[in-house]
Amino acid sequence: MESLLENFWIVLVLKLLTVALLVPVAGLIIGYAELKISAHMQARVGPYFAGGRYGWAQLIADGVKFFQKEDIIPAEADRPVFKYAPILVLISAVSLFVVIPFGPGDALVVRNLDLGIFFALAISSVGTIGVLMAGWSSANKYSLIGGLRAAGQLIAYELPMVLSVIGVVILAETMSLNGIVEAQIEWGMPFVIPQAVAFVVFFIAALAEMSRIPFDMPIAESELTTGYLTEYTGFRFLFFFLGEFANMFTFAAIAATLFLGGYAPAGAEVFGITIPGLTGPIWLSLKIGVLVFVMIWTRWTWPRLREDQLQTFAWKWLVPIGLANIVVTAVMKVLF
Repeated sequence: MESLLENFWIVLVLKLLTVALLVPVAGLIIGYAELKISAHMQARVGPYFAGGRYGWAQLIADGVKFFQKEDIIPAEADRPVFKYAPILVLISAVSLFVVIPFGPGDALVVRNLDLGIFFALAISSVGTIGVLMAGWSSANKYSLIGGLRAAGQLIAYELPMVLSVIGVVILAETMSLNGIVEAQIEWGMPFVIPQAVAFVVFFIAALAEMSRIPFDMPIAESELTTGYLTEYTGFRFLFFFLGEFANMFTFAAIAATLFLGGYAPAGAEVFGITIPGLTGPIWLSLKIGVLVFVMIWTRWTWPRLREDQLQTFAWKWLVPIGLANIVVTAVMKVLF
């Protein structure tokens, strides 16, 4: 029994170390992809000095630069709250990795929780507290306005995100992310087919949760001088953006797990092919890559929404659509 317990803790520590390594690596890859894809969309070259012709080391150089900068804290700021706000935002992003399954069983997931999707939605809300802390503690009116706008936006779009997930839970009859993937394999199709509306609602809400264009009003440079980030410098400023890129990965991973079959090979279950465990991370990574590309594409395509448009879109459109999807899904589940 003691040896099993020791093995459990060793495996848990190894998984947590893997997550700690995966966060900066995923952030670097997604950040580099955003630089190059946006450059191509605007007919620019993009980074090409750091790392040679393709500029692959640009994000590494930026990270080193941020850590070399002076850590400035405003004289009137609440110092403890100001310091810990970016850490809380980053912790919220990293904690989402805990329940994402990269393969069948318990080997390729940190913790296979029975309430996995509930944990993911709950822990994603912790970042809202960090944003409020950053805006309030900076002693800057633009930071405070940005923090309040961000909190209002995150609260508004949390509801349609939760409503979009309920339809998937009804179909899978479980809140475990592993169980949801297994349910899609059993159905022989990804849930994006019967839950296409919920997938669109979830994806839009995820973009709003990350405050990415067209939902970036809380950090609008032209209006709020970068909002709740105004007074941050150095590595604390870096933590906020590392949290954004980590959230892009995790929200794409959750969307892929809920709606695209997760680690299951696309179409393999239709033809009765056995799912090898080693291909799980590869298939999930491919699906995450597609969704991240769409996130980047959306950012460099759509204009910024006004604050009233942003709130109206959530409360008058996404919430009713999410409720209607739940009703239709429940009725179809009972009848068929």
